[in-house]
Amino acid sequence: MSTKAPDIVADVVVVGAGMVGGTLACLLAGAGLATVVVERAPQSTALDPRFDGRASSIAHSTHQVFRAAGLWPELAAEATAILDIRVSDGPSSLFLHFAHHEVGDTPFGYMVENRHIRHALSRRHGALESLTLLAPASVADVVRGADGVVLTLEDGRRLLAPLLVAADGRGSTIRERAGIALTRWAYDQVGIVCSVRHEKPHNNTAHERFLPSGPFAILPLAGNRSCIVWTQEKALAPAIMALDDRDFAGELRRRFGDFLGEVDPETQRWSYPLALQFADRLIDRRLALAGDVAHGMHPIAGQGLNMGLRDVAALAEVVVDATRLGLDPGSGVVLDRYARWRRFDNTLMLAMTDLLNRLFSNDIAPVRLARDLGLAAVNRAGPLKKMVMKQAMGLTGDLPRLLRGGTL
Repeated sequence: MSTKAPDIVADVVVVGAGMVGGTLACLLAGAGLATVVVERAPQSTALDPRFDGRASSIAHSTHQVFRAAGLWPELAAEATAILDIRVSDGPSSLFLHFAHHEVGDTPFGYMVENRHIRHALSRRHGALESLTLLAPASVADVVRGADGVVLTLEDGRRLLAPLLVAADGRGSTIRERAGIALTRWAYDQVGIVCSVRHEKPHNNTAHERFLPSGPFAILPLAGNRSCIVWTQEKALAPAIMALDDRDFAGELRRRFGDFLGEVDPETQRWSYPLALQFADRLIDRRLALAGDVAHGMHPIAGQGLNMGLRDVAALAEVVVDATRLGLDPGSGVVLDRYARWRRFDNTLMLAMTDLLNRLFSNDIAPVRLARDLGLAAVNRAGPLKKMVMKQAMGLTGDLPRLLRGGTL
């Protein structure tokens, strides 16, 4: 006769062990909170050693979150510093150039291959005594009551906690179960991602080129390598994805130019439809949303993961502070503080990325002239330029302790 598995009691349950949910779990467990992470994918997926071409831009401030979570010592060896950023508009001779030394001696941020982040998270999860990772596991039912949350997994196990955090991606089932509405609109664009090798060094410079079909980003990786984030009109993307390696490389070089010498793809290519979406609220009874569950934006400024890690820094701070004061970490008062803290920052970034994409993804002559003159003007305006650079580094706004280099 089978016996029912005992309930698992925790301080916080996080659904989703990706870069946002996994990092939050490290922070909470590192602060002594009993943390359970539920992840649908098996660990073999996270530990796949193959490089799929995907990498993330980590701003200077948000790399502090990885540091506090105990991930940065491992990631630092794999990270490539971004020391300069060059923004240009197609063939125009006018451009905007940011140099990190104009605002200090630290990089704007870092490029890190996603596989290295996944590996670091997996190892860190295994090293934290207060963290329990359940993978693969799926949620069958969620009951959020006045006194706590009960999650029932498909295998019958039950998890009990005062707080549930949804970090299970744009198509979050936890958000849907909570009845939180989603505002969404799709762009007529597809993102194509791959990694390339090039003949000349990139000198730690990130390039954002605005083309009529959308932005074309060249982001530095270790060695003479770069990650490409290529925005293409939806109607043309299938034909580009179907090209053989030789013809695909030719299309890349047309957009890439010859400033880095010969360029050749080194990984398979990925494509995904682009859309903007945001949850109508960040919290519900004993529930907090973080990362792509709460907001998904255009990749034009490479801020998607950064905004998710800013959510993590704020949520970890309010939850840990409440727990240390003997308060209920899932109470409305605690969660309201998180929602108020993050709402403006997220809304501002969603609006900014949407506006930039609409402004630059066209070839209308008067608009093109106006934006080129605007790039040149910002390039010459010292105070405004420094403000934009600090924004890129994530150093503006009401920052949680972790983003300022502090601790929980």
